[in-house]
Amino acid sequence: MSQSFGQLIRKARKDKGFSQRELAKLLKLDFTYLSKLENNRADYAPKEGVIRLLAQYLELDAEELVFLAGRIPERDEEFLKQNYKAMPALFRRMQENPEFARKIFQEATNPEKQEE
Repeated sequence: MSQSFGQLIRKARKDKGFSQRELAKLLKLDFTYLSKLENNRADYAPKEGVIRLLAQYLELDAEELVFLAGRIPERDEEFLKQNYKAMPALFRRMQENPEFARKIFQEATNPEKQEE
């Protein structure tokens, strides 16, 4: 079972030996907001910059953490804006057809094949 954003950062924080107050100070956040993030009770996801700092201090993959937080990396926003009309159909098809979704994810994670 996959971990939530909050579960992942809480475990990583504890593994690194940070208290919530210590980590919040490094991130320049109120520790109560960090607590809410860890408990998946925050009213909003942190900004991408905060997520990337979390990843840095906790030695987590920043790209994965951005997506897990429910954000889209700023570098991908323009692509999505250009293709916004196709997105609902793509996500719907992936949900309705797990084999199609598996192929999409497999293709996305495999190194690009050279054309013969």
